Amino acid sequence: MASYLSYLRLPAIASSGIAFLASGLLYYKQNELIYPRYLPSGANTDEGVPRPTQFGISDYEDLRLPTPDGETLGAFFIRPSNKGLSRNVTILMFHGNAGNIGHRIPIAKVLEEEVGCNVLMLEYRGYGMSTGSPSEEGLMIDAQTALDYIRNRKDIKGTKIVVYGQSLGGAVAIQLVAKNQEARDVIGLILENTFTSIKKLIPSAFPPAKYIAWLCHQYWSSEDILPQITEVPILFISGLKDEIVPPSHMKQLLSVCRAKSITWRTIPNGSHNDTVAEPNYFQFIFDFIKEKALGENDEF
Repeated sequence: MASYLSYLRLPAIASSGIAFLASGLLYYKQNELIYPRYLPSGANTDEGVPRPTQFGISDYEDLRLPTPDGETLGAFFIRPSNKGLSRNVTILMFHGNAGNIGHRIPIAKVLEEEVGCNVLMLEYRGYGMSTGSPSEEGLMIDAQTALDYIRNRKDIKGTKIVVYGQSLGGAVAIQLVAKNQEARDVIGLILENTFTSIKKLIPSAFPPAKYIAWLCHQYWSSEDILPQITEVPILFISGLKDEIVPPSHMKQLLSVCRAKSITWRTIPNGSHNDTVAEPNYFQFIFDFIKEKALGENDEF
């Protein structure tokens, strides 16, 4: 695997806005706190989004995707530089709750070079280059918009889709795959450091607010939705030193999972934001796509 690990530690955004919840703001301002799209400073502006060319990627498209409810979403579509590894696979990436897609380009670079697949990086509404304001309902519209774009894009029509989510992005990915598994074009789901629900995260992320967690109206109840996914193989990657989402959340998701194929991998020194920079992370993804998503007997 090419080494981008040292760089990947640098753009690790504090995807822990939930940790700053204060009881007086929990109800009225929770969208601002759960979706801190303004961190780091300027991240929710077009100028604050790094571009793939800054990381040596030239074969990509800077997209604007219209949603059914009138928003416009920024996205990067990146083609693989090593086309010999993959049999028409596209990874749909959903990032954590702070920063923007530009901060995750080093991850996409490893995926397109080492796994050898197309990568669609979606920007949620209100983040980076996208219009609107984030909410659970809105982000699910955004996720479906991105999946439908892949399905309808002529040059990759019929592509095998792997949905990949980190932290909040894992919650987005779970809901999307649960709603779309019957189409059979989603062949894999990758979850990294994802929580069971926002309400259950509050007591560990911000103990003073644990008695008023019921005020939270952004649910992201992955624990309830994940068991609905039965036909799509799932890879769990858990950083055992995650200080924001306790590893017990990933273990609980594993325990309720009913997928036909389940792969559990741990990163012993992985914290919430740098699990992706630890050894074996991308090897786990490569092996999962080759052996479980595509199938051990399929040519990769």
